Amino acid sequence: MFSIDHLGIAVKSLAQSKKFYQQLGLRVLPEEEVAQEKVRLAMVPVGESRIELLEPTADDSPIARFLAKRGEGLHHVCLHVDDLAATVERLKRDGVRLINEQIQVGAGGHLYVFVHPSSAGGVLLELCEDQPKGA
Repeated sequence: MFSIDHLGIAVKSLAQSKKFYQQLGLRVLPEEEVAQEKVRLAMVPVGESRIELLEPTADDSPIARFLAKRGEGLHHVCLHVDDLAATVERLKRDGVRLINEQIQVGAGGHLYVFVHPSSAGGVLLELCEDQPKGA
């Protein structure tokens, strides 16, 4: 089963962006850092989904490059899947271009991969799965 897990938004200032969502009356979860992506983030729960605010921690990070090229805004859409490994294998078998073919561990311990925009209608698509219990 698929569901929208979150919408990733690239921001220049996590503090300023968090303040805006708090002004809307939304709860902002504590910040996390994902070292391999060179990003600091904060999740904002919205109903059954979340908004992920992404601030670069280095000038050579994917988010920093995105901000330099496009400015702040929607960076990616993330779909939650029940079996990420099987989904990735199926996509690879079908010739779908992935940015990272190895499943990574990200914010909140979620497992994830990114599908290249060239295979997803111009959208950077993240696929994620909850970390298995006991892992």
